[in-house]
Amino acid sequence: MHCGLTEHARCLFGDEYREVPECGLEHRVHYFVEELTFAAPDDILGMLHALCPHGVDGLLPVWVRNLAYRLVLLQRPDEPALLREAAGNLWMHGPEWDEIAAGLRRRAAFLEAEPARSEGAEAG
Repeated sequence: MHCGLTEHARCLFGDEYREVPECGLEHRVHYFVEELTFAAPDDILGMLHALCPHGVDGLLPVWVRNLAYRLVLLQRPDEPALLREAAGNLWMHGPEWDEIAAGLRRRAAFLEAEPARSEGAEAG
C-alpha cells in the first residue's frame, strides 16, 4: 500500500521534480482512481500542488487533474479561490473546457459578491 495519494500518483505517473522511489507494488490506474475517488479534499489538493506546483507542469495526465478538481469541488463547492484554481487548470489544458472554466469563475465572483449583498440588505 502506498503511504498516500501523492505517493500513489507519483509511482503511477512519475514526478517532474523528484525521483520516483522504487516500489514493488502492482500499479493499476483503477486502484489509483478508487483511492482518488474517496480521498479527502486536502489530500487531493496536496497531490495536485505537489506534483503540479505551477499548474502547467507536472506529469499527471490532464484527465487526472480534471477529475481531481471535480472531486474537490464536489466536496467544497463554495470556495472562490478553489473555483478559480480549478478554472485555471481547465483553461490551461484545452479549449474544450473553456465554458466550464468561465462558469467556475462566474460562480467564484458570485460567491464573493454574496456577502456584500447580504451586508447591504441588512444595512437598508
